[in-house]
Amino acid sequence: MSPEDRPPREGLRLLLRGLGGALLIMLLAAGATATAGLLAVDDLAQRISQAPEIKHAAVDEAPPGKPQTILVLGSDRRWVDRKDRNAARSDTIMLIRLDPDQAATAVLSVPRDLKVEIPGHGIDKINAAYSVGGPALTLKTLKSLLGIKINHVVNVNFRGFREAVDAVGCVYADIDRRYYHSNAGLPQSQHYAEIDIQPGYQRLCGQDALDYVRFRHADSDIVRAARQQDFLRAAKDQISTSSLIDKRGKLVDIFGRSTQSDHALRTSGGLLKLLKLAIFSAGHPVREIPFPAQFAGDAQTGQFVVASPEQIRATVRRFLHAQPAPHPRRAQRLTRRAKRARQDSVRLVDGRRPGEDLVAPMAAKRRMRGLPVYYPRKLTPEGRYTTVQPSPRGYTLRDRAGKRHRAYRLVVVQNELEGQYYGVQGTTWRSPPVLAHPTGRRRVGGRTLLLYQDGRRLRFVAWKRKDAVYWVSNSLSLGLTNDQMIGIAASLTRL
Repeated sequence: MSPEDRPPREGLRLLLRGLGGALLIMLLAAGATATAGLLAVDDLAQRISQAPEIKHAAVDEAPPGKPQTILVLGSDRRWVDRKDRNAARSDTIMLIRLDPDQAATAVLSVPRDLKVEIPGHGIDKINAAYSVGGPALTLKTLKSLLGIKINHVVNVNFRGFREAVDAVGCVYADIDRRYYHSNAGLPQSQHYAEIDIQPGYQRLCGQDALDYVRFRHADSDIVRAARQQDFLRAAKDQISTSSLIDKRGKLVDIFGRSTQSDHALRTSGGLLKLLKLAIFSAGHPVREIPFPAQFAGDAQTGQFVVASPEQIRATVRRFLHAQPAPHPRRAQRLTRRAKRARQDSVRLVDGRRPGEDLVAPMAAKRRMRGLPVYYPRKLTPEGRYTTVQPSPRGYTLRDRAGKRHRAYRLVVVQNELEGQYYGVQGTTWRSPPVLAHPTGRRRVGGRTLLLYQDGRRLRFVAWKRKDAVYWVSNSLSLGLTNDQMIGIAASLTRL
């Protein structure tokens, strides 16, 4: 099941939804430039031209006004700055399709562990192409794999991501679980990026935001891509057009320092052609095309993500001819139809006793006063509360004005191996950005539930009191059915 999104607000429709972490600074800067009437195109082109050019990039020239496909790569550093003993690898591989004649702008994230034939180097994971031959070889590998023309390639390092997140005032994100790793006391072979982010709705800035979107220990590429898309979805909803215009100069500086591109995008003419196309496509919703992927491999060959030639061809067709996500009501009808075909049902089990045992100590604490504690009487059959501390988590949440609100989070493990966690959030902040735009409502058991549809699945189901708001969060990969989400939300009970 693929995540789909509502069309973004006017002024941010450029491409701000569902794009991986490396792309954020490009889109913020380009969006601000386009909104300001392209007044800074020459300045932006000049700043980009100061960074090293991506050499030998076999891009395809597109006639003016015709569709363009952009390859965006994200990494710790530019490939030209790599050291032989510490080869650079692409952390994010993404294709964007701008086509004013299609009803949607397409975004396709390519798993970095995808098993491919790297021209001249044999079978390997696709991110190894970047290590061997940089953006140019990654471009060549993708063109061979997908059989499509690619008109531009942009390479962004993650320092720019940190700076851009801080420049726009950070982002409130719904964190599904505890993310923690420390290298203290571990041998070098077990060292990887350190992180310490608690579960629950919260504001993420610079380094924490980067750590969150890049986290991959004990996670699959699929869950990692979903986490990146979820963060950028939250950013899109919270960043206003006026703030982009106000901070345009700073974002352009970040963009210029942190970006490499092919020769055409280093000229005013080439950049203007792309931005004009982006403006013509601005009214289109963004469609995230899921990449078909299954895990394969063993101890000798390593862990690959694989896709058959037929699956890849079908994905390319959807990418080249993207259509908007179904309207929420139509999506609900399609979901019910598919559900009947599968003979699916709500499938929830009694969760009263573990819920009471979990929240009783927290509800008795003084800092929870003013925030009634609710827990779900129903859980999925596979669901169990996490034992990772703090569980549950009670904390203070500050809004953008600095006002303090009480909050708590219950984390439920749905499938640890697949990185599926869902949860219950409560807070006295009754208007958090995450709940700003419900797609529907449903009356269940005397309670009005606010629905937040993401394509054919519900991402959130919320319920408001006069003094607080509560919501159920689906897993990052939207593993819970709509009926399960509604059933869990309807079962929320005060201790």
